Amino acid sequence: MKGECLVAFVAEDATPASGPRVFAVANQKGGVGKTTTTVNLGACFAELGQRVLIVDLDPQANASTGLGLNPRQLDYSLYDVLLQDVPIEDVIEPVSVKGLYVAPASLDLAGAEIELVPALNRERKLKEAIESVADDYDIVLIDCPPSLGLLTINGLTAASEVLVPIQTEYYALEGLGQLIRNVDLVTRNLNPTLDLSTIVLVMFDARTKLSGQVADEVREHFGDKVCRQVIPRTVRLSEAPSFGQPITAFDPMSRGAIAYRELAKEILGGEA
Repeated sequence: MKGECLVAFVAEDATPASGPRVFAVANQKGGVGKTTTTVNLGACFAELGQRVLIVDLDPQANASTGLGLNPRQLDYSLYDVLLQDVPIEDVIEPVSVKGLYVAPASLDLAGAEIELVPALNRERKLKEAIESVADDYDIVLIDCPPSLGLLTINGLTAASEVLVPIQTEYYALEGLGQLIRNVDLVTRNLNPTLDLSTIVLVMFDARTKLSGQVADEVREHFGDKVCRQVIPRTVRLSEAPSFGQPITAFDPMSRGAIAYRELAKEILGGEA
């Protein structure tokens, strides 16, 4: 779905809302550690005393399974929030990490892209849902699908900030220009307060020259939007989801856990 489709959407006046920091975790390139970053940052924010809601907007439901939920055994999912007007509080599930909650996805979300097309106020369904529980959370992390369809547009419309994980590999910047254009379109047409605020370098391999070169290139392009803390490529980070745990529970003293803790503190502005 091309970003240009956004120009057909009707802009509405918006005023900055007080409440939680709402991040859309987005990258139109798949396999870049988007869900890994969502889950582990969420757990680290909760460790720091924040009340955190993860919104799993990806039909693959990896954020949900990565936190120990089985999408096939849920009474409701985000599909029901977006298409059946089920209140999001009826969908949210607690997980094993204190202070961390998930609004889970289900495989039904794959059809939501099409089913949302004729829906009234279709781009703002998620925004309205999150606003209804905003007082209960300090941070909301929306795990967006790796494409620009109506689900991602809902995520960007609901968010106040965009967080982009970028892997430090050869094609790292591929698709990033299109993502930036799409964020700009959403800002101009649907969500004037949206800010691409945070870029996180992930899958960093200090043994290779390429990782350092890519990191330097990204910092040159985006300046202080790029977090100082990088996330290393580690086996433990890739193993944790199969156990339904964030890295902070699966291997609390691993390099990945330590890196995500430092990243969470940096994003919170040094608060801890």
